Amino acid sequence: MMKPEGKGSVYPRKGSPHLWIKYYRHGRAFRESTNTNDERKANKVLERRLAEINQGTFMGPQLERTKVDELAEMFVRDYRINDKKSLDDAEARWKRHLKPFFGSMRAIDVTSEQLARYVDKRQHEEAANATINRELAALKRMFRLGQQATPPKVVRLPKFPKLAENNIRKGFLEDGQYCKLLEYCPELWFRALVECGRTYGWRVSELLSMRVGQADASQRVIRLEPGTTKNRDGREVLMTDSVCQLLTALIHGKAADAYVFTRKNGKRVKDFRVMWQNACAHAGVPDLLFHDLRRTGARNLRRAGVAEGIIMKIGGWRTRSVFERYAIVSRSDMNDAILKLQESEKRAEQEREFAENREKSDPQATELVN
Repeated sequence: MMKPEGKGSVYPRKGSPHLWIKYYRHGRAFRESTNTNDERKANKVLERRLAEINQGTFMGPQLERTKVDELAEMFVRDYRINDKKSLDDAEARWKRHLKPFFGSMRAIDVTSEQLARYVDKRQHEEAANATINRELAALKRMFRLGQQATPPKVVRLPKFPKLAENNIRKGFLEDGQYCKLLEYCPELWFRALVECGRTYGWRVSELLSMRVGQADASQRVIRLEPGTTKNRDGREVLMTDSVCQLLTALIHGKAADAYVFTRKNGKRVKDFRVMWQNACAHAGVPDLLFHDLRRTGARNLRRAGVAEGIIMKIGGWRTRSVFERYAIVSRSDMNDAILKLQESEKRAEQEREFAENREKSDPQATELVN
């Protein structure tokens, strides 16, 4: 049963019910079970291994046993170690969607075909393309971490699809709607939260996590400390009169480490989705998201003539590509632009008519001018 030297060998191993094979790669000996007693089948396993070595596709039995579950553990640990704010979202994507499909698979079995099947499954579940892309990005990160491990747990990275996304932000909060929102809920924390959102375009998580020490009413300054924002960049802005008035009343009597946005009973505001939905329905904009205030804030700053680079710094947009997804030009903005064009054309037409009438009434004056 021994193979010629350099060709590997098939042999029985004491205590094992199966035949084993031995072969070499770069001078290193590999031994593995063939999971069969049939010598012909065992030889085929050996031939396949030798062919992989010759073709440069050999990964080894240990790498072939790597499960996607193991990669997911590395992925979640990486998020935890680096204190990433989206840890909960990452764990949810794995447990709810990726694990039921890929969890028991070996990493080498995750092929482009399997990825396509996953996309098809999620689309049948009516998941948005943007959602599927985020899930696939998490899976791809797992494979990257497997490649970077010592020793590597993954050698081959499958081709991950990238679905087209239609996630342009929609919706603005107009002045009349703003008044209606506050009419439904005139509580101080709600008014201040909406005012800050539409003034600076900040994320709701950034606002709700603000502490009193970050709002200096005497200097009229708000500071978002580095590490507390989504992109971890710090920001410092001046309070407008309305923001200053609301925040001054809201933080009065509170300790520096207390949360800014608290209810009448002193409890921190953590979730106000029901309140927001009811207020939006009252204002006639049932589909408006608090996140749409980012677009509202960006548009208002743009209308005021603020440079887009400054708007990006105030709102916390790092890249122009992400900023542009918010499409901060509303229909009313475009209507105003067309009306300005129309007025310009009317003025030009009136000037032409005036020149023509003057020429007809006084041709000699026209000749002298010429």
